[in-house]
Amino acid sequence: MFTIKPTYILLVLVLIVSSCRKETTPKFETWVPYDETGLIEANKDKESQRLQYKLIQSKVADRNDLINSISDQLAGFSEDRYAELSPYILDQDISTLQDHIEDGLMSYKELSQWYLYRIAKYESNKDLALNAMIAVNPNLVANAEKLDQQSKKPYHPIYGIPVILKDNINTKEMPTTAGAVALKNNQTETDAEIVKNIKAHGGLILGKANLSEWANFLCDGCPNGYSAIGGQTLNPYGPREFDTGGSSSGSAVVVAANYAPVAVGSETSGSILSPSSQQSVVGLKPTIGVLSQEGIVPISSTLDTPGPITKTIEDNSILFSAMQSGTASGSNMPWQVERLNSLEGIRFGAYKAYMQDSLYQQALVTLENLGAEVIEIDPAPMSFEGFLDLLSGDMKTDLKLYLKTYASDSVAVSSVMEVMKFNAKDSTLRIPYGQARFEGIKDLTVTDLQLMEIKKELLRAGINYFERPMQLHNLDVVLSINNYNAGQAAAAKYPALTVPMGYTAEGEPEGLTFIAKPYLEPKLYTFGRLYEQNSNQRISPKF
Repeated sequence: MFTIKPTYILLVLVLIVSSCRKETTPKFETWVPYDETGLIEANKDKESQRLQYKLIQSKVADRNDLINSISDQLAGFSEDRYAELSPYILDQDISTLQDHIEDGLMSYKELSQWYLYRIAKYESNKDLALNAMIAVNPNLVANAEKLDQQSKKPYHPIYGIPVILKDNINTKEMPTTAGAVALKNNQTETDAEIVKNIKAHGGLILGKANLSEWANFLCDGCPNGYSAIGGQTLNPYGPREFDTGGSSSGSAVVVAANYAPVAVGSETSGSILSPSSQQSVVGLKPTIGVLSQEGIVPISSTLDTPGPITKTIEDNSILFSAMQSGTASGSNMPWQVERLNSLEGIRFGAYKAYMQDSLYQQALVTLENLGAEVIEIDPAPMSFEGFLDLLSGDMKTDLKLYLKTYASDSVAVSSVMEVMKFNAKDSTLRIPYGQARFEGIKDLTVTDLQLMEIKKELLRAGINYFERPMQLHNLDVVLSINNYNAGQAAAAKYPALTVPMGYTAEGEPEGLTFIAKPYLEPKLYTFGRLYEQNSNQRISPKF
């Protein structure tokens, strides 16, 4: 008599379930542009000009291209599997995700599919869409499967983790548009240096995030998070109620909304700190030069830097180290953050002008309870004379060089002036908020010698702004709010880290921003982590 062993029955059942999953491909509703007149009308009297929208949906890109690119990669995945995996993925940090994969609860493929499914689920729904994504990597799931099949895995924790890039960062799999119609088909042949580094460590590029067009150097006073390609990015803590900040708006939104565990943004002056604080996530603007600018659509080679945006300090350090050159073992900025139990002997400078902010006051008390000494400072205002000329002068030169070096043959523009002429051919579609920043570049009259002097003077002014109180009071770090002192940190080329600090009475997020001298990112991470753990302020958006 033939006896069927229990292990054989179990194997058959597993194969049946697996087969059923492979035959299942989730379907999403076809995106149909909706009438947004009422929503725009409701925002026209907002006190902040940044919330007075002219457009919400992109008039250039077809949302169905994004959704179809996702659907094509979801074979074997389902709504049920999404629900099963949600407790193990939603709001989890990288270390926890890696533990779940190591325990066999899911694969890297399923991790990627979960994020793709979530993006399609929300971005295909007009009532929930945040317009945070521009493109999805069509090879994401295939790349994740390859990682699952590798028997020997690198030990860097970014391995197999999906990463979303701001859409001014080159990657071969998708166009790099900077949100602009002029670069809609800019399919570059190579990855940006930081993308090569992420991939070398085993990180997966999930897709491209929306942004303030041309990294917020196109229009003046226009809404943060708007681009012609991506539409108006919305804040998940209050869509159309709270500003997203800019220009790395989409990069912060995708992390807050759990479209990916981590993302990459870029900053010239506040473009990581602003959206990170507005979306209650952790954002680092590194010391200028620590991370490569190569392969990124520029504003200013003097001040530009990419940087990581994450939910936690530890995840931020992981992505930061993966973005640097060198192998996992050779990275000069390890992901391990020093574990301190107290801040005894650490001296923080706190702005007298911000003391009326109750969340700031609460943060200072938390630091003092950890043993830190908080010294009130009131630095003399810094002169920003020539700052706009610096950005305009650099962009005129740097964008031309980028287009010459990286732009694909389908890109018909080769300079700022040509972009302006291109935009003017259909201003309603391409530049609904105008292009005042570009016009400032056109009207720039400073000479190369004058520009060099402006750079020297701004660097000196920025350093003096921080050094005087730091030396006077022997400070380790200066504490700010959101991006309030991003301009001074940019001029000084100092690193800055913003960490969730809580929410206003209306529910709008705020961040506590740590600013230190160059190359002291480890110190920022160490202090920020202790504050993060003892304040525990971040709450996931309820949208």
